[in-house]
Amino acid sequence: MTTETILANATMVLPNGTMRGQIRFEDGLIADLAEGTSVPKGAIDCAGDLVMPGLIELHTDNLERHIEPRPKVNWPHAAAIIAHDAELASVGITTVFDALRVGSVLSNAKSNYGEYARALADEILGLRDDGALRISHFLHLRAEVCSETLVEELAKFGPDDRIGIVSLMDHTPGARQFRDISKLKDYYIGKYGISDTDWERQVAAQLALSERLGKVHESAAVAAARRYGAVLASHDDTEPEHVAQSAEHGAHFAEFPTTFEAAAACHKHSIKVMMGAPNLIRGGSHSGNVAAQELAEAGLLDIVSSDYVPSSLLSAALLLGDLWGDAARGIATVTAAPADAAGLTDRGHLVIGARADVIRVTRIGGAGAVRGVWVQGRRVT
Repeated sequence: MTTETILANATMVLPNGTMRGQIRFEDGLIADLAEGTSVPKGAIDCAGDLVMPGLIELHTDNLERHIEPRPKVNWPHAAAIIAHDAELASVGITTVFDALRVGSVLSNAKSNYGEYARALADEILGLRDDGALRISHFLHLRAEVCSETLVEELAKFGPDDRIGIVSLMDHTPGARQFRDISKLKDYYIGKYGISDTDWERQVAAQLALSERLGKVHESAAVAAARRYGAVLASHDDTEPEHVAQSAEHGAHFAEFPTTFEAAAACHKHSIKVMMGAPNLIRGGSHSGNVAAQELAEAGLLDIVSSDYVPSSLLSAALLLGDLWGDAARGIATVTAAPADAAGLTDRGHLVIGARADVIRVTRIGGAGAVRGVWVQGRRVT
């Protein structure tokens, strides 16, 4: 049976601007776009609200918050995944790449972190296959090069696991995001409550591990991304040399470069720059890195990620639209740009024939309230 939905009298965010008009979905796809303020019988009158593509999230730690709502509290995974999915839908995210760490440390009693990605991926994919999830889920494997088990964990995944992204994560003390090792110390002691002596031992162990396996793991992650058919991303590039290495590996986009120089180098190498929405909204980085707004003003910001605050994705896109004086450009940082970076050609634009992943948003001052979410033409919230 053919199913049809019409959103009329809407301010539609199109690839190159906005247009007052109506959009029609049919059988999960965008079937028509038309200009005007008329409201056909049976259509939803949007009263001028913004209608835009569903938001696309490439990197989020939100699932971890649902699985461990408090330190050492492990919540039932099916309930956590379903709640995570529902939260994302409620803020307009219709496609998510769930970020899962691969690569563990098992030998250090004070800072052990174990394997979990394969089992959690099975649960996510199983719930998806059962029709329990509202939005579209892919996997993003965060390959921790400063670890002991990365090669073994990567081997447990394959091309059929919906892995869209593999990112190269290097948390070696004194490098990249925490090149100022005092900030890393503050983070770890604050989060885990370890002593100064334990901290010094951990740093020494991590440095030795990086020296022994870092290059091996980096090569293994790059090879795994090719085997899965996934896009490769860099993470926390700090120096132009990091970016040159990312380009050599074939990275499509850079997650959260930490300096202006690294972001500029990314553009020279045709690597798209992704920054965190919390950084943009708060006016700066919580760890002392380059401000997202500085990159936006310099034309060096391409993609936005909600990172650890799902609702920030829409707010950041609207903020950028206001900053640039171009709503469509701002919205593209959370729709068309991430779709392109992840190799998704069927979504991210309001064009005829695209997936009907669409959201309706009311502007409230500088913010926006989501009034409706459709995934493949079916209303999910």
